[in-house]
Amino acid sequence: MSQALAVPRTVAAITLLGLLCSQTASAGPIWSTSEIHLQHGSLDTPSFAGGGDADTTIVTLQNASGWEKIELFVFLDIIDDNRSDGFNDSDLYGELYVGGGFGKLSGKDLSFGPFKDIGWVFGINHADDAKVWKYLPGLRLYWNAPGFAFLNTDITAYIDDSRGVGRGGAPKESDSFMVDFAWAYPFSVGEQKFSIEGHMEYIDGRRNEFGGEVASWILAQPQFRWDIGHALGWGESHLFLGIEYQYWRNKLGDPNTDESALQALVVLQL
Repeated sequence: MSQALAVPRTVAAITLLGLLCSQTASAGPIWSTSEIHLQHGSLDTPSFAGGGDADTTIVTLQNASGWEKIELFVFLDIIDDNRSDGFNDSDLYGELYVGGGFGKLSGKDLSFGPFKDIGWVFGINHADDAKVWKYLPGLRLYWNAPGFAFLNTDITAYIDDSRGVGRGGAPKESDSFMVDFAWAYPFSVGEQKFSIEGHMEYIDGRRNEFGGEVASWILAQPQFRWDIGHALGWGESHLFLGIEYQYWRNKLGDPNTDESALQALVVLQL
């Protein structure tokens, strides 16, 4: 993608995300958190895109909001690396999830075993350059986990609606399923405040439109955050420093690429 096209598409995506966040705020959520992430590290390029690795910068715009019976999570990644090879060159990737607990919807206690509620979730994943669209309807399990801000498990379908090679995108794929664990665990050591948060997903294997194998993958992205804003007396939960570790077995379905990478992380919470 040319830089001339990248700028307006990026601006358009940022504008749409900003409008979405402002609309959720004006609708009066019970809670809402918006963040800007800056990450930098050396990430692998799958073998089907040339292989090797490249210094990669990712800017993430993220919002999580909750109402009495529904919750929203949306993020947009703006990705660029130091190689002009058609992979991660001013690319955009975003995900949106809407869900809620059946217990909250019905007003009944649906807790069982280690879970405090069971609910529904619907997700959309989109990769801009690859023209990939995935839809993820399924169930969400809310764990009763003391000390965690949240601990959820999503079990969803992974339904492909991509544009395919004939329309200038990545190959279309058969449908599959996903299991995802997402968490946030805040803690303190003395007067310093930290958190460990992130997610880990398994997406089952499938076939592309040419009959080739798309390998199942495991992607884990835990973050370790230090609340440096609190440490410097600037207020709690505004500015964080840390690292994100990315482990991606069979990255993007490529059985020849297993990624293990540390990225420097700065988070501004709005």
